[in-house]
Amino acid sequence: MKVRALLMENIRSHKKTLINFQDGFTCLVGGLGRGKSSVLYAIDFALFGDPLGRSYEYLLREGYERGKVALKFVVEGKEYTIWRALERRGKRISQDMEQLKLFEGDRLIAKMKSEAVAEQLKAITGIDRDLFREVIWIRQERLKDLLDMRPTERRRRLDVLFGLSDYEAAWTNARSVINWYESELKTLERDPEVARISEFQREYEEAVRELAEKEEELRSLKERLSEAEVRLREATARLERLEALRRRSEELRGREASLRSRVMALENLSARLADEIRSREENLRKLEAWIKRLREEEASKRSLLEEAGLPSDTTVETLKEMRNSLVEELAGIQAEEERARKEMATSAQRASTLTKESRCPLCLQPLPAAYRESLLRRMQRETLEYKEKMDRLRRRFKDLERMSRTLSSVLSDLQTIETRIEDAERRIEEERKALEKGRAEFEEMLREGEDVKRKLDELRAEMAKIDLGELEEAQKIRDRAFEEYSELKHGVRSAESRIKEIASRIDDIKERLDSAYSKAERIEQVKRLLEVLREIRQAYRSIQPRLRREFIKYLERMVQQVLDELLGFGEPQLFVSINEDYTPSVRSEEGHERGVMNLSGGERTLLAFAYRLGVGQIIMQSRVGHGPRMLLLDEPTESLGREDGSIDRLAEALSRLKTVEQIIAVTHSEAFAEKADHVIRVTKENNTSKVLMER
Repeated sequence: MKVRALLMENIRSHKKTLINFQDGFTCLVGGLGRGKSSVLYAIDFALFGDPLGRSYEYLLREGYERGKVALKFVVEGKEYTIWRALERRGKRISQDMEQLKLFEGDRLIAKMKSEAVAEQLKAITGIDRDLFREVIWIRQERLKDLLDMRPTERRRRLDVLFGLSDYEAAWTNARSVINWYESELKTLERDPEVARISEFQREYEEAVRELAEKEEELRSLKERLSEAEVRLREATARLERLEALRRRSEELRGREASLRSRVMALENLSARLADEIRSREENLRKLEAWIKRLREEEASKRSLLEEAGLPSDTTVETLKEMRNSLVEELAGIQAEEERARKEMATSAQRASTLTKESRCPLCLQPLPAAYRESLLRRMQRETLEYKEKMDRLRRRFKDLERMSRTLSSVLSDLQTIETRIEDAERRIEEERKALEKGRAEFEEMLREGEDVKRKLDELRAEMAKIDLGELEEAQKIRDRAFEEYSELKHGVRSAESRIKEIASRIDDIKERLDSAYSKAERIEQVKRLLEVLREIRQAYRSIQPRLRREFIKYLERMVQQVLDELLGFGEPQLFVSINEDYTPSVRSEEGHERGVMNLSGGERTLLAFAYRLGVGQIIMQSRVGHGPRMLLLDEPTESLGREDGSIDRLAEALSRLKTVEQIIAVTHSEAFAEKADHVIRVTKENNTSKVLMER
């Protein structure tokens, strides 16, 4: 696995930072507290999501509610991206699982569930959290942990990492397994079933002989039962045929009674229908006579129209319109009469005023006598004209009022007559339809009655052909056959029940016999297992030291190989040897051997790198089939100084190291960064980290 890009939002001092990584030796360089180590923390969080301690306080930027990390990495040429996020809920910071997503290219392969993402990551990279933090990520001041351990603690730790501790555990656990089998062997040897195997065998053979005798008896009974079953079947079939004839006879009698009842019902119903038809015919005659009388009354009422000067065939709608016109005209005459009365009263008032005073009744100006007389005469004429007009209007009103009363009376009578005629015609139509329906039903009943009488005659002829004299004899023969069959059936069932009992007893004896044989076989198996287990337990005790020696030889070669790469050509060579406790020592070219504590600071750092990488190579090879492709270093220049050249030598050694394809180191040492293939400068302004790719 190699990292290609990292995006951080609100992670420690990084507000929003994107860093692209390449193969080779890369240094993130900057002063103390600039946000360099945050990059390594973010990579660890993106991959595994677990905090380094009990909380995510060290990771989320202070004062912010949410943070996010996206990591892009490649494995075997395939590109993957993982997203994780943090959110603050009150005083607690937790991972936002809705933002958890893992992509292969652009395809989403896992999301929201931490276990599913972890499983996919381990399947893709072969690395879990413990392996990453133990081998790939060397945190600050942890480089020399393995060298500084006590020998017994180092051996125990590396035995666990290499899987050798499993043999010790297996040796211890084998004792409890052996104890369990020894206890089982004692229990089996005391089991009463094992001691009674011969007795079970004799009981089993006797039961098998008894079972064979009963099966022969059953076979004979079944043959006799089969013959009796044939006789019973024949007698039953004959009885069923006669019973069918009896049932047929009873059915025919029932049908005869039903047909007789139907004939009587049809005759009664036909009589009722005939009476109903006659009643409806009488109703029709009465309704037609009633319509005739209404027509005569209508003609009488229309003759009044001729007396009033109107045509006798005037329609009701026309009469309604004429009546409405008369009402409107009468109202107009009344209004006109009222106006004439008012004008006549006004004229009389003016004449009275003019008679008493010689002034104009309108403008109240004095009038000459001649003009006054002339005006009085004209007013008198107007008054007479108004009287004549009112008389004409009264006469016209009386004539119109008389005609209106005549029209209203005739119209009301004609409407009543028309309604009655329509009702009578509707009732006549209904009566005719009901009459036609009744006549059709009557004809149908007559036909049905003839058909029922014909069927009744046919039924009586069929009943005369049935003879039930053989039924009683057939019943006796069938009863005797059934009694014989029942006795044999009972004998067969008794024999089958006895056979089942014997078979059950045989099964029980066989089960106990099988159990006894099984336990006897188990005794032999347990004895053989105990021999094998004792040998295996002894093998576990002897194989662990041998495997440890093989691992130590391989570890010596790997550490020497990495150390040679770190030192390079032209430098004095150091030769590593490792004892049974995984404790390394170094021998110079001159043959002087020194322990770890007697090395210089630079030599101890190089040896710690070589030792750590050697251990990592073995673990990674055993788990994923190849060594680590990536290495993360947090301040690897601890205890080193520029004066003695140890920082320069470590940087040059890392730049020459080809065992690991990608090294990402965090450092504050400018001298160390000078030897890197790529340098990323980390600065800080206003409490916010910034990154710049220098080369």
